[in-house]
Amino acid sequence: MTDGNAPFLIADIGGTNARFALVGETGPAYAEQVLRCADYPTLTDAARFYLLGQKLPVQPKVGAIAIASPILGDKVRMTNLAWEFSIEGVRQDLGLDHLDVINDFTAVALGIPELTPTDYIQVGEGEPVANTPIGVIGPGSGLGVSALVPAGEAHWTALATEGGHVTMAPITDRESAVLAQLRKQFEHVSAERVVCGPGLCNLYDTLAFLEGIEPEKLTAADISDRAVAGRDATCVEALDMFCAMLGSVAGNLALSIGARGGIFIAGGIVPRFMGWFGHSRFRKRFVEKGRMRAFLGPIPTYVVTHPYPAFLGLAAKVRQAARHH
Repeated sequence: MTDGNAPFLIADIGGTNARFALVGETGPAYAEQVLRCADYPTLTDAARFYLLGQKLPVQPKVGAIAIASPILGDKVRMTNLAWEFSIEGVRQDLGLDHLDVINDFTAVALGIPELTPTDYIQVGEGEPVANTPIGVIGPGSGLGVSALVPAGEAHWTALATEGGHVTMAPITDRESAVLAQLRKQFEHVSAERVVCGPGLCNLYDTLAFLEGIEPEKLTAADISDRAVAGRDATCVEALDMFCAMLGSVAGNLALSIGARGGIFIAGGIVPRFMGWFGHSRFRKRFVEKGRMRAFLGPIPTYVVTHPYPAFLGLAAKVRQAARHH
């Protein structure tokens, strides 16, 4: 049995940041803290630092952690970060009775049914169909992809996928030129190579190269800020291509899973330029699939504006685990 007074530990670990919080048997997550992954040698070190700072009278005994990586067994090796660990080892190190470790986008997907209408913004037309699959895609440090499949009344199963690593296909001659250049750099040009933070940098660098311009050392935030301000033509083209490519990949996801319940875009990048995104080629490219236009047109697309959607999914997961322990 778990201690009734002990909070549950939840954490969302991405390639850049580790977000920790506590959650009770009801109510929202609290005591959120964001730590830079690079500042800690291991996941255990980061978690211990967080817990120490909370000065809790009773330590958590149940935890759920979302990781930006495939979870294929006890040993976890992160895709965009040099952390490796054993799930059982972390459970023991943190003194937990039970620890769930799930893919970060599985956690985001589990959080989608918990969202309220103030937690997302619709882009374009469309109406969701009840009890049909929902797609979730999110550019951040990488490109996360998941899906929710209805499993009875008000219950959902979240798929753990690596859909961000599907092969990126060009739609225009300009995209063909960019991807041809990137193929010289990468063995496989996946969607994640162009539709995420580092992907936006790849687009900018490649477009600058094709124009014969020396690219500046810009972060993804620099590129999107310059594009929105209209200060740099290469940044404008890079962000435009980013939004269009995200539309293509989101449309592919909708077709693959029959996402008539809608597509939700999560991740920290798109909310930074919502005004731009709403007028970008995203929605146009989402529906432009030839004979499938009539299928995709009614599917709504949303941008999640809730700051911690994974926490909503982790809270649901950890409460379920606590009931069974």
